[in-house]
Amino acid sequence: MNNKTSLVSILIVIWNSALHLSRCLDSLLEQSYKNSEIIIIDNGSSDGGIDDIKDKYSCLHIRIKKLDKNTGFAIANNIGARMARGKWLALLNADAFPESDWLENLLEAAKQYPNAFFASQQIQANTPDLLDGEGDIYHISGLAWRRNYGYPLRAKAKTEEIFSPCAAAALYPRRAFLDVGGFDEDYFAYHEDVDLSFRLRLHGLDAYYVPQATVHHIGSASTGKLSDFAVYHGHRNLVWTYFKNMPSPLFWLYLPSHFLINLYFLLSFSVKGRGKIIWKAKIDAIKRLGKMWRKRKKIQTNRIASTGDINQALEHNFFLPLKVSFRRRRAKIE
Repeated sequence: MNNKTSLVSILIVIWNSALHLSRCLDSLLEQSYKNSEIIIIDNGSSDGGIDDIKDKYSCLHIRIKKLDKNTGFAIANNIGARMARGKWLALLNADAFPESDWLENLLEAAKQYPNAFFASQQIQANTPDLLDGEGDIYHISGLAWRRNYGYPLRAKAKTEEIFSPCAAAALYPRRAFLDVGGFDEDYFAYHEDVDLSFRLRLHGLDAYYVPQATVHHIGSASTGKLSDFAVYHGHRNLVWTYFKNMPSPLFWLYLPSHFLINLYFLLSFSVKGRGKIIWKAKIDAIKRLGKMWRKRKKIQTNRIASTGDINQALEHNFFLPLKVSFRRRRAKIE
């Protein structure tokens, strides 16, 4: 491959990520695609994880931006995107470890689909025969989840359209990322990648899953799976994403299903003794719907994609969210 092609800016947001960052950077040392820069945005870490990084990895083109506090995943990545010089932004979590041809395969896909952004194949780092995800599905109810999470690897998977990448390992054209405003900084973390993808789709771009671009991902290394932090931000932001982005008349057509999925989670978490955090998430989401509606007006005014294009990208199986939820609960029990 001619590595004197497009510069890729790799953005890594860290918060007390010393345990994983060196392994991530070791993986980037082995990349076959060499025309890249690495921007590390430190969200106010206290573990000293980047103190000697530039010396230890002097052969990598690393820039570090230290922030005084934890500003969240969304703001930190936006800061990195504004610092970036590359045509492409490759977002990578510190607990995601790419195989050597990760960037090369993403950029090969970008040549084939020039008006798009891209999802990686994520493999569970601690269970390497299982998928951590193949991009994200977006349901008509507003619920999003990682496609094929926990399923065995698919031997002959092909590049195919997906609603959204998971931003733990994704490739975006920098110009388009900035044109739509980057991540919504009101989100802090969780669901911000789905929201960004929705806005990029409304802007006329497509999204593709590239199974040859593989990373091994630990996942929720900083916040914990289904922690109160994750539940609160994920379920608050779920509501905002739907209200901002779902175009009319789909907004009104699917609003009953959006109401029902939120009611289901309110009841489900309450029965499990976690009613306080889920109710806080939904109440706080409602409190700021006025601001989200103002954002919606701007997003929809600038929309390029047709309603039909958006509708085609959605998952319409009404019962699929319940099926996915049941399967994941059963897998934990077994």
